[in-house]
Amino acid sequence: MERRNTKKVKVGNIYIGGDSDITVQSMLNVPSTDIEGSVAQSVELEKAGCDIIRLAVPDMEAVKLIPAIKEKVSVPLVADIHFDYRLALEAAAAGIDKIRINPGNIGSEERVKMVADECRKRDIPIRIGVNSGSLEKHILAKYGRPTPQALCDSALYHVSLLEKFDFDNIVLSMKSSDVEFMVKAYELASEQTDYPLHLGVTEAGTERMGIIKSSIGIGSLLLCGIGDTVRVSLTDSPVKEVYAAKDILKSLGLSKKGIRFVSCPTCGRTRINLIEIANQAEERLRDCDKNITVAIMGCIVNGPGEAREADIGIAGGDGNGLIFKKGEIVKKVPEENLLDELIKEIEKM
Repeated sequence: MERRNTKKVKVGNIYIGGDSDITVQSMLNVPSTDIEGSVAQSVELEKAGCDIIRLAVPDMEAVKLIPAIKEKVSVPLVADIHFDYRLALEAAAAGIDKIRINPGNIGSEERVKMVADECRKRDIPIRIGVNSGSLEKHILAKYGRPTPQALCDSALYHVSLLEKFDFDNIVLSMKSSDVEFMVKAYELASEQTDYPLHLGVTEAGTERMGIIKSSIGIGSLLLCGIGDTVRVSLTDSPVKEVYAAKDILKSLGLSKKGIRFVSCPTCGRTRINLIEIANQAEERLRDCDKNITVAIMGCIVNGPGEAREADIGIAGGDGNGLIFKKGEIVKKVPEENLLDELIKEIEKM
């Protein structure tokens, strides 16, 4: 698919937009008062493959998180700031890589200018993050209620506040908990600006529904070439957010890192515990970064043929199974050894 051409923005040691890879973000959910816990979760997120980590900075005490986390991880950090412009200034001084604000809610234009000047001096980008619950009074008055165009207008209004002070190192997000609403807002923005877009369905829900809503919303936009960085929002562990986002990118062919799984839904011909094997395979190979397709098939008759495009796979029989590569049978092994043998073969690749 052809991606929309956007401005390239540097965040720490990586880029968002332009010809750079689509990055995966998540946010710490440990209380900001818990520095040790926040550092530990940041390390866990980096190991899971998170490209950018965001942390809430609700007060001056939370600014201490920035140097503590940067000492342990190399992933760029984003300070999430609301209302108090001084927190943005202190976060910048503490070495933050990116700041997320709504310019309209941090006070006077003079305060917006102070933040823009400080970020320009330190080459720190700003993400303007708006959502359907934070629309300005003048925009609500114009449209009567939150609409996709109102959300887009709000984001572009905040852009104008920064551009007024000669600041254009900007990333935009226009999130909503309504999938269709969110998709339309981003589509409108992509037609009106070339700033890189941070995609996400906000307040998407717990793991099951959150992944479904995020996959539809984020996936729909990515299929149209819209989106430069993504965050799957879940009422759950942020590590699960990272895995879900990576899976969305892999399923669309937008990431070459990690295994793509193909597995059949099983039927009356299945004679091995394929569901358990498939789940175990996915778990044990979750952190494998090989760019391959692995098939987990239940039928020894049709498996290798149906999944011949897979780089490697297994097909079950009656208490045993086959390991195949590109449709060609490699070996026959007992069911209890099937997964271990599959992983051994993958490690050789």
